[in-house]
Amino acid sequence: MSTARQILIVDDDEDLREPLREQLALHDEFSIETVDTASAAIEKCKTERIDLMILDVGLPDMDGREACKVLRKAGFKAPIIMLTGNVSDADTILGLDAGANDYVAKPFKFAVLLARIRAQLRQHEHSEDAVFTLGHYTFKPASKILVDSTGQKIRLTEKETSILKYLYRAGEKVVTRDVLLHEVWGYNAGVTTHTLETHIYRLRQKIERDPSNAEILITETGGYKLVP
Repeated sequence: MSTARQILIVDDDEDLREPLREQLALHDEFSIETVDTASAAIEKCKTERIDLMILDVGLPDMDGREACKVLRKAGFKAPIIMLTGNVSDADTILGLDAGANDYVAKPFKFAVLLARIRAQLRQHEHSEDAVFTLGHYTFKPASKILVDSTGQKIRLTEKETSILKYLYRAGEKVVTRDVLLHEVWGYNAGVTTHTLETHIYRLRQKIERDPSNAEILITETGGYKLVP
């Protein structure tokens, strides 16, 4: 399934912003957008899902650290990596106190920034604030809910949430019944594949338009996988 992470680059320096966008776009795991002001970034976060933001400190309309504070107060939970020309400890502390997750000094090596981006995304995916796109739903594991395009909420059980979360992280890979049983139920000897199949059945009743012809949670030879 397509699990490209939405990256927003916020920088008014076109000579840095565009090459960075081009380099990140070479990686299929990312989908890249750019803006050149803090206000444009704040507005975009109101209407779009952003998985990670690269935020320059020196923006023309607002200090990046102030923008970071505004975003956090507005409920923006995704990782923010700040870019700065100032490498002092005091400057780094100010950025982190404003709500940034990481701080990268210019000039930087692309490989270093890429590693930081991936590390922040991995960490966030395992946090309570993670939000994923699953078919036409927004999946919020911490709240155990799916929200459809009309805002309708579907409540999930803990086990249903765990099943979807594990399958999501597997991407295009088929997850066998045994692996899913182990990951969701652990070493509970009393749990059988029948238990898993019952949960899959109930999940499909909740999330599929036609549960008898699944389009999101599909059965493959030997197991299950999620599709867009």
